[in-house]
Amino acid sequence: MDEKKELTRGEQLRRALTYQKKNGYDRLQTGELEAIEAYCSGYKQFLDGGKTERECVDRTIALAETAGFRPYVRGMELKPGDKVYQSNRGKAVMLAVIGRKDLDQGVNIGAAHIDSPRLDLKQNPVYEAEELAFFKTHYYGGIRKYQWVTIPLELHGVVALKGGNVVRVSVGNGEGDPLFTIDDLLPHLGAEQSKKPLGEAIPGESLNILIGSRPLADDEGSDRVKVAVLELLNRKYGIVEEDFISAELCAVPAFRASDIGFDRSMIGAYGHDDRVCAYAALAALLQLDTPERTAVCMLADKEEIGSEGVTGMKSASFDTFMADLCAAQGVLPRACYEKSFCLSADVTAAYDPNFADVYEKRNSAFVNYGMGLCKYTGARGKSGASDASAELVAYVRKVLDGAGVAWQMAELGKVDAGGGGTVAAYMAERNIDTLDAGVPVLSMHSPFETVGKLDCYMTYKGMKAVFEAC
Repeated sequence: MDEKKELTRGEQLRRALTYQKKNGYDRLQTGELEAIEAYCSGYKQFLDGGKTERECVDRTIALAETAGFRPYVRGMELKPGDKVYQSNRGKAVMLAVIGRKDLDQGVNIGAAHIDSPRLDLKQNPVYEAEELAFFKTHYYGGIRKYQWVTIPLELHGVVALKGGNVVRVSVGNGEGDPLFTIDDLLPHLGAEQSKKPLGEAIPGESLNILIGSRPLADDEGSDRVKVAVLELLNRKYGIVEEDFISAELCAVPAFRASDIGFDRSMIGAYGHDDRVCAYAALAALLQLDTPERTAVCMLADKEEIGSEGVTGMKSASFDTFMADLCAAQGVLPRACYEKSFCLSADVTAAYDPNFADVYEKRNSAFVNYGMGLCKYTGARGKSGASDASAELVAYVRKVLDGAGVAWQMAELGKVDAGGGGTVAAYMAERNIDTLDAGVPVLSMHSPFETVGKLDCYMTYKGMKAVFEAC
């Protein structure tokens, strides 16, 4: 056998001193390929079953109860190993596994959001124009409007009736269900439209969903197509037009989560941002037995529009839940917060060689290189970022390396190219040490986003390591 070539001094120094990224598939341990596929199979089911935040909460609670979690009731006795959850108005959910250490030693938190960009129906949405019926919409979150025309859409949500009943609506994801769409101008007549900037070619008020064309039979009145559609809705859901005023209905892409590529190494779907990280945090929590420190999973609503409202991360609901847990041990919440750690689990931009001019390659996240750690988000001069400390980043590096997690540093594009935010700033405002981390995404905020399976699994593995940290 030939002796191993002795390294030159320069080669020794390069190995010892320089930082070299390495593809995650070159770092996998025995059996992890199978683990990746098994994990991603469950994730795809979660995506298909949760097209809205309400559906995600329902799915989360079902999985949690199967894993032994029970609803939290204020004042209930809690002991190490207890597993509890609390729903916030059916649109956000908090879960906890009580640890061996008291809460005055802090908790480990995984915070993600379960809302995604979509098209909300306006409060008076139904109208007819030239014998075609439409829904008026108001887009939710940061979308590129041109991406939402001429694609199949589903309708999801609830209608709250004056009598107190709440009617669930889901059309498009069932066997034999109809779909919906937004029409666009044909290229033969689109010369003037094509001259417009990309952001102006499709105005927000033109995102009107086509819902019907057959007029009401044996009738000579106006809006016969609209009335015919309303009759169908009344027959199925018992609603009338006025009930749309107290409805939360939205259109989402009618795409199922699918493997992408000949090698099936990626997943294409609607809603990776941020359900890919929400599922990682949830799946990791469900696997816990009795951690040293209490582990908390916060799945919030409204992140895509600034984390506002009673179900967003700015809401006092998280503080109330934590205060109740602390009260069971006679601990002040502020004493718990100051020793706690939060991994703000949100997606980051994956480097796309097709649009290389907006990325700073040295500091970008890459598909298949693992969980992306983002020291700061924000826009341009770090505006809106929590900017984690050097000590905190070092702590997370140690935790992830100790658990064999493939990870990388990430940044959301070039400094002056744009930017974005997460819930990290709002957790940090509570005096909780917080770092952003999550899955790199291609085509973020589009109706069909793409992620690497390896990155999904490594984010789950990283969340579990954080929950289990002492």
